[in-house]
Amino acid sequence: MDLGDSSTILDREQLRDVTLDDESLMREVVAALIDDTTRQMVLLSKAIQEQDATRCMRLAHYSKGACANVGAASAAAVLKHIEKQAANRDFSACQTAFAQLTEEVDRLRSAATYL
Repeated sequence: MDLGDSSTILDREQLRDVTLDDESLMREVVAALIDDTTRQMVLLSKAIQEQDATRCMRLAHYSKGACANVGAASAAAVLKHIEKQAANRDFSACQTAFAQLTEEVDRLRSAATYL
């Protein structure tokens, strides 16, 4: 699975719309998103390891929405995949996608340095 190549790391136009083109707010929003997603990933990893489908779906859904709202499309796509695979109880696929999510959050962190 390589969802990152088919999606946008950070849709700056969407971020501008969400923040009313306030550059300081853009940086704050993306920093908060990265911090929150990183915290949620710790919980998500544990849910995947414990094969807790309900918790895995809930955590992935929450983070997917947060990412999608500010334009972090590639991370949102991976989280959507994790949510779907958790619903199917395919925790091996969830684990593989989680590794991709880690890469996407790193890419998002790099993109945020250019805001």
